[in-house]
Amino acid sequence: MLNSVPAGADRARALNLLAAIHIHGNDFGRAVNCLEEALANSSGGQLRVQTLLLSAYALMNSGEIGRALRSAERAVTYAEQVGDPGLLSQVLAVRATIGCMSGRGVDMVSLRRALAMEDPHSDAPLAFRAEASYALMLSWLGELDAARERLAQVRRQCVDRGAETDLVLVAVYGTLIELWSGHYDAAGALAAETFERAQQLGGDHFRVLAHNMLAVVAAHTGREQDVRENARAAIELAKRYDSPRLPDWAVIDLGFLEVSLGRHEQALQVLGPLIERLPREPGTEIISAAYLPDAVEALVSLGHHDRALPLIEALESNGRLLDRPWMLATAARCRSLWLATRGDVSGAVARIEEALRHHDRLPMPFERARTLLLAGQLRRRQRKREAARTALAEAVRIFADLGAPLWAERARAELARTFKGRSGLLGLTASEQRVAELAAEGLTTKDIAVALFVSPKTVESNLTRIYRKLRIRTRAELGRLISDAAARELGSHQPARTRR
Repeated sequence: MLNSVPAGADRARALNLLAAIHIHGNDFGRAVNCLEEALANSSGGQLRVQTLLLSAYALMNSGEIGRALRSAERAVTYAEQVGDPGLLSQVLAVRATIGCMSGRGVDMVSLRRALAMEDPHSDAPLAFRAEASYALMLSWLGELDAARERLAQVRRQCVDRGAETDLVLVAVYGTLIELWSGHYDAAGALAAETFERAQQLGGDHFRVLAHNMLAVVAAHTGREQDVRENARAAIELAKRYDSPRLPDWAVIDLGFLEVSLGRHEQALQVLGPLIERLPREPGTEIISAAYLPDAVEALVSLGHHDRALPLIEALESNGRLLDRPWMLATAARCRSLWLATRGDVSGAVARIEEALRHHDRLPMPFERARTLLLAGQLRRRQRKREAARTALAEAVRIFADLGAPLWAERARAELARTFKGRSGLLGLTASEQRVAELAAEGLTTKDIAVALFVSPKTVESNLTRIYRKLRIRTRAELGRLISDAAARELGSHQPARTRR
């Protein structure tokens, strides 16, 4: 048609159709090019609104959030003039979604207006439907029960309409809502449904989404091989298209896995591109910035305090501006870790207490347990062993109940350390004993410094004194001495066995 249709409205319609096909195939760059030409050929009315609407969506998926928002704003302006309630509902919903992702927060006034005008019988894609946008943004606000209820309504509408394609996205949204709620079994079932529907419908776009969801559930449930396989599959599929945002969740999952395993250098390598992108895309909603707490932990653990600071400040400022519990809680936890590794333990404790207060408004149990883990470490550093044990025991319980074994093991290891570290076992001071035990466990100097919230130089000084006192030269010798001393201590506390 494009070879024969001259300039004008018919050509714009043909270009819109071609752009929609490119969008369906994840070729967002080509879609944007088609829509730019279509816009030049559309004189106004519904056609211009539809062109701008498609353009906003394509630009958003191309990672050009600023241009996407401008297209959405223009679409709303023209839609107001056209007077088609159903079309206006769509452009208001898309503008609200893009505005939220760009850091403007949730425009509830526009969303409620879009809901009131939405045509329940419309064949508009799910991404343009106000009910779906509302459910999604409720989840970003942390109102997970309300989001689940709204999404169930969207699902019923999709089933009634026979909208099989939309049901894939419903399953994706549902996976994230259940995961954030701590319902890992339900999240796993929805991720499996996403994969099954993607296989049935075909298309690489759906397969990328499915692999992303399988990876995120596997990451939280500690299945390392499944995470890596699904994340790599998603990234490889996404490389075929001009869609830089499509593999973001796979990258986030890999970064989270590396942090879960304590592999901070590897985490930083994975998350580096997302960190570099943040200044250009300052929005920090959980849907696009879930990686920030992991990035901060990796940077701080490796001593990159200056690089970590802008990430923390972005969470803090946006959290205060938008009153977003997830941002405020994770920002306070990140700031606490940053302060602790710089030697300000009292300041770190104050910020971790602030984080726990924010968690009271945030129904995300994993995030709370992660904050409790750091709280326990800080209280142990202050020699408040009972308080440390209380926090760490609660973290262990939550992680175990969730089915997050990697983090449960981390919390158990920290809890075990609250029963160690007493002086006298080998003639070491309490601080020397803590360093010796961690070194005997195989931790590097840098890792010991992070665990104890001291500098690597302090760890090295302690190790020098330990080696001199114990008259040893290697960590292998230290490991044997610590193991023998622990065995003797354990034996001295065992009740005598009754002889038969």
